[in-house]
Order: sequence, then structure tokens, then C-alpha cells
Amino acid sequence: MTIQHEIMESTSKTHLEKINKMLMAMAQGNFFYRLERMDANDSMVAISLVLNMLAEEIQETLVHGGFVNTTGVVRHLVQLSFFLDGKGTVKMVNQNACSILAFLRQDIVGINFKNLLDTTSVKMWSNFLAKAQKREFNDTSMELTFVTKDGLLIPNLCHITTNSGINDTMQNFLVTVVLTARDSEERDKHDQQAVFMEKFKGGSSVLVSKDMVKARARLSFEDIRKIREGRNIILNNLEADLPSLKDFAHQLGTNEFKLKYGFRELFGTTVYRFLLQERLRKAKMLIQHTDANLKTIAFSVGFKTMPHFSRAFKKHYGYAPSELRKLSLKLH
Repeated sequence: MTIQHEIMESTSKTHLEKINKMLMAMAQGNFFYRLERMDANDSMVAISLVLNMLAEEIQETLVHGGFVNTTGVVRHLVQLSFFLDGKGTVKMVNQNACSILAFLRQDIVGINFKNLLDTTSVKMWSNFLAKAQKREFNDTSMELTFVTKDGLLIPNLCHITTNSGINDTMQNFLVTVVLTARDSEERDKHDQQAVFMEKFKGGSSVLVSKDMVKARARLSFEDIRKIREGRNIILNNLEADLPSLKDFAHQLGTNEFKLKYGFRELFGTTVYRFLLQERLRKAKMLIQHTDANLKTIAFSVGFKTMPHFSRAFKKHYGYAPSELRKLSLKLH
């Protein structure tokens, strides 16, 4: 057995262990973990890609209301929170972050924040830190990927606030990852306090009770089923052109108004914006976890030209597809 073969076997065994840990996490309802990219072009690569996409699909469904109670409202829940000094050293961390990353608190407090990130994110964080240290105050967001103690990846949009105390010369950083959830009780409280005004064609206005508004806006279970069916059709046909909203609604057995309204209520966006976001999200996964060329990826998710794909991708993520591919390859 050659040394190269032994290395490949060791790498495969390590990756299989990570796959097992990710499956166990998903079985327990944790869908925010991801597997790192592998160079080998075999079945393990395919399994990793499918698991990553499945976890992301389920997480997006939960966040955007796959089990939506349409009387609910969006609440924001802190998932990870880190307090850093001006050099990026972790001074405080919330318990949830310790649990998710599988580290003890003492293993995180005192280390440099970049030690919790993957290689691509380390570069992004270092560039941010160099610029932020020249400013007194800064609020921004960036996508960073955390690495757990077991080697699983957790990509997240992080909100970063730079600040300093009145008498402090050293900057501090607050890094938070926020998830969204729906809470019907909060909506009920809001409804109980609200008084709605609705204008008629004649220009006059009347007070409308909360029951009248909820009755007008509520989607039936059948409506929700049809809207979800529409979402699934879009996800399964990202490479295809979407018909007009009127035709698409008729295909689902509903009307254009309910299709538009239902998508906003359940998924927080329009039909066409949802289609674009999902095309770009799938493209990003394929760029990070496969060796397919960018043109093939662009066409596979429904873009007609590379310039259109590149512009849309950069506008959405803040960097070009080619830049992401280069950074992904550097990891290996």
C-alpha cells in the first residue's frame, strides 16, 4: 500500500465520520451544519453535496415558514454571539455558541476569533479587521463559515458592530448570528392593540376590527398546500423558465392574487425573487462543492448567459462566482 493510498483512505475515513456526525445532528433537528468540499470525484463527494443541499433546504424551509402559522410574525433569535477586543480575541461568548460549535467556554474565550473560522472566512475576517481598526464605529454584515470541533462547517450571515467606550481607545467587536422564527402569540398581542384604517373608493375611512382583517388575510390550509406545491415546482425546475404568474397560479389551482400574497406570507418574498434567490443559492453550493465549470453551473440553474449570472451573483453575495471558486479551491 502506497503512502498516497494510505492518505486517501485516512481522508475518506475522516470524512465518513463527519458525514455520520452530520446525519446524527440532522436526526436531532440541527440543520445548520455543512460538510467541507472534497477533491476526490466519487460517491462520497455526491453524498456530501446532497447532504449539504438537503440541510440547507430544510433550514430555509423552517426559517421561511415551512410550518407557518399564517397568523404568526417574524421574531429574531440569537444563535451565536461573540464579544471581541480590537485584536479579534474572544472575550465573551454565549452558551448556545459553545453548544453549536461543540467547544467548552474556556476553549473559546481567550483565543483569536479567526481560529473558529474556515480558511476562506479567515481571509474575509482579516480584511475586515484591517479596515475596521481604522474606524471608530462600523456596522456591517458578512457571510462567515464557522468550523466545529468535529470539523463540520456552519455558514452564517454575521452581523458585526464595531464600537468603543467613551474613555476607551481600544475598539471592541460584537459578532452575532441571528435566525428568524414565527410566533403567533406576538402577532395576537399586536392584533389586540391595533386599530386598522381602511380607505374606500369614495375617500372616506372606517375603523376595521382585527377579526375582519384576519378573516380577509388568512390563507386556508388548501391555499397553503398549493403555495407550497408551487415552491416545490420552482425548486425542482430551477433551470426552466417560469410561466407567467397567472398561468402558474392556474396550474396550481389558485389565482394570481393568492399566489402573490401566499408567497409573501409564507416565504417573505415575491415569486420571481424567490426563484432568483434559489437559483443563486444552488449555484453557490455547486461552485463550492463540485468541480463543474462556472458556465455549466450557470446554465444548470436557469441563467441564459454568463454575464447575467455573474452580475446577479455578485449583486446578491458581494463577490463574483470566479472569486468564490478560487477561494474554495484554496481550501484544498
